[in-house]
Amino acid sequence: MPDSQIAIAFNQLRKSYGPLEVLKGLSGEIYSGQVVAIIGPSGCGKSTLLRCFNRLETINGGTLTVNGMDLSNPNLSRKQLQRLRAQVGMVFQQFNLFPHLTVLENLTLAPQKVLGKPKNDSRELASHFLSKVGLVAKGNSYPDQLSGGQKQRVAIARALCMSPDIILFDEPTSALDPELVGEVLDVMKQLAEEGMTMAIVTHEMQFARDVADRVIFLNQGLIEEDGKAYDVITNPQSDRLKSFLSRMQLAGVV
Repeated sequence: MPDSQIAIAFNQLRKSYGPLEVLKGLSGEIYSGQVVAIIGPSGCGKSTLLRCFNRLETINGGTLTVNGMDLSNPNLSRKQLQRLRAQVGMVFQQFNLFPHLTVLENLTLAPQKVLGKPKNDSRELASHFLSKVGLVAKGNSYPDQLSGGQKQRVAIARALCMSPDIILFDEPTSALDPELVGEVLDVMKQLAEEGMTMAIVTHEMQFARDVADRVIFLNQGLIEEDGKAYDVITNPQSDRLKSFLSRMQLAGVV
């Protein structure tokens, strides 16, 4: 995609926690409209990389630009970070819904507080995206009245209410019962078809193969493979990725 706009660019990106170096000089880019799946064994740095993309983690070295903002700058203001997080949505593994608020209130809070949208406008927006994820009838429900799959679809709708340019997904189905995974992946597939830029940390290899444009395989804090999703998943080049995928097959997730 040489003529496409780059949404996320990182060069020699490093992240450490004390003496432990988690990301060891990663370089790459994600283009606008691309869906990139980030895969790899536990502890390889997948979620850390994703959290760097919206400054939930600060980097220790290299450069990182997201939606035109230089996240290598240690002196970003609160206003700049607020703008970044309005442009870059995040869907977490554990939903992160406010339990004391209804579904509609969860969805309208940030548009009103961060974007300054009027209450009626934010409610219309919330209803629109609840309809998009098939939950328009659940607007007055509380999170503890929803299934795990419904909570995650609400979390996706909440991210969409901010009209983001990019959405980051951190293992969005790993906390779900197996029978609920499909309903969340269907929503994500629809977003991909509509051209949403997405970076997805996932263990759903079939989804990565069939929906993602690219797959990045991380191993021990380094990018070991990066290429077209179908090629990386069906024809891995490195022994480490072959081993990883074979274990996923044994676990029944490929």
